[in-house]
Amino acid sequence: MEKISLDELKLYIKDIMQHQPFSALLNVQLTRLEDGYAQLEIPFKPELTQQHGFIHGGVVGYLADNVCGYAAATMVGEVVTQEYKINFLAPAIGRHFIGKGQVIRAGKRQVICRSDVYAVTEENQEKHVATALATILPVSYQVKT
Repeated sequence: MEKISLDELKLYIKDIMQHQPFSALLNVQLTRLEDGYAQLEIPFKPELTQQHGFIHGGVVGYLADNVCGYAAATMVGEVVTQEYKINFLAPAIGRHFIGKGQVIRAGKRQVICRSDVYAVTEENQEKHVATALATILPVSYQVKT
């Protein structure tokens, strides 16, 4: 997929999230998309918690990874994640969870992104729960969803 307009990309991402079973399970919503930036939100669901009652690290990792991928896609088109490194900073306890991804550098062969994940508390405060750095690769074929 070549680079497309932000409006077309928003529709494409929403389609992916509706048809990808894990994304549908999470009830993830695209809340912001700009050149080099993406934001997703996931509401709290008891099914997403681990044994201590906070959101499972896999869900936090999903947010960190996907906002990097979508931010990169605004710059280079279709992408896949090559790798990411995440630091968990605090337990993910909140009403909903926000992932914010930003492109640091977009090159021909790779896009370097960072992301931050926040838990929104009952007091409507954003609590920083994770930060990640990702290497995203542009792809020259249509990825099936």
